[in-house]
Amino acid sequence: MLLTQSEQRGVPAAKIGNRWRELVGEVPGAETLSFTSNLVRLGANIDIQLAHTDFAVLDQVSQRIEAALSSYPGVGDITDNYSLGKQELKVRLLPAARTLGISEAELGRQLRAAFYGAEALRLQRGRNELKVMVRFPEEDRQRLWNFENMRIRTPNGGELPLLQAAKILPGRGYSQINRTDRKRVINVTASVDSSRANAQEILTELKAGLLAELVRDYPGLSFNLEGEQKEQAESLDSMKRGFQLALFIIFTLLAIPLRSYSQPLLIMAAIPFGIVGALLGHLIMGYNLSILSLFGIVALAGVVVNDSLLLIDYANGIRRGGEALFPTLMTAGQRRFRPILLTSLTTFGGLMPMILETSVQAQFLIPMAISLGFGILFATGITLLLIPALYLILEDIRKLFGLREQHADHALPARE
Repeated sequence: MLLTQSEQRGVPAAKIGNRWRELVGEVPGAETLSFTSNLVRLGANIDIQLAHTDFAVLDQVSQRIEAALSSYPGVGDITDNYSLGKQELKVRLLPAARTLGISEAELGRQLRAAFYGAEALRLQRGRNELKVMVRFPEEDRQRLWNFENMRIRTPNGGELPLLQAAKILPGRGYSQINRTDRKRVINVTASVDSSRANAQEILTELKAGLLAELVRDYPGLSFNLEGEQKEQAESLDSMKRGFQLALFIIFTLLAIPLRSYSQPLLIMAAIPFGIVGALLGHLIMGYNLSILSLFGIVALAGVVVNDSLLLIDYANGIRRGGEALFPTLMTAGQRRFRPILLTSLTTFGGLMPMILETSVQAQFLIPMAISLGFGILFATGITLLLIPALYLILEDIRKLFGLREQHADHALPARE
């Protein structure tokens, strides 16, 4: 079954998935049941990885976490990756058998030979070689009574019943064993309905409350956040380093031609206000801030400085002619008003079709376009008002400390 295209239906896929989950309810005998409708899936909304050397401890802790998660509204599909294997018999060698010379390896070899078979000889049939295996008859291999009463040979040729040589314990094995840093781990996962709950708030509350309590109650227990939270943390860390490098490069590219350390900071003062505009744009358009929105903010940092650069460069050119400071800024604001405004409006207008697009393919780019478009639009008004004011403050500071005027000390070469 395929859903109608998102442009033609008014119900989002997430709401359909939640309704489907409610109608299905509990499925008897099902170990896991999940409903996902994410356009971009970075992992489970909540994924807590528990690490300990003892599986029994991990099982107890995971059950307590699952019970706590079930108490939050909007949290569903709660499960873990700990699944028991098939039923099995665990054989433990007794000390009495060890004194007779029977080792665990010899005991295992005889049990394997009885039920799987031991190679007695090989026959040659033409160009093929045939193995002859010796083992218990099929009817004896299907009854537990025969297994308990089988006899184990000792190295000196004697025999003794299996129950006298070993202790047989019924149990269940592990279908899989996951390890991280040489510790056994269990992952507890859950999905969160974003319209009813916030995964980050739930995890913050669990870390401060239940998880901290479990670490105190079970020595050696540790936990890590995996899934969506881990991917976001790694993306944010990488973006932070890249953003810092980008700001340094922007400062360097501005400082070299301006021959100043202060004016590049003056120009880059528009970046924080562009970020404010990006946040307001998300609020106006009804979008939540996401990783893709941050990508747009990083791109905004390199674009929003253009208007400030136009204004400062024009003011420096006028001041080289000997004009007073305040009239220079008034003239620069008037002369650069139309180019700055047109540049911002054309950029915002070019992004509007992408912002208003409703197709699924555009959902990746809309948050980036909102950050870039509204950030530039908001920073334009700030640039025309704030940058001249900061320019005046900078000159007052220079005069206060007895420094030479900006236009004489850090001006661009005269243009021909």
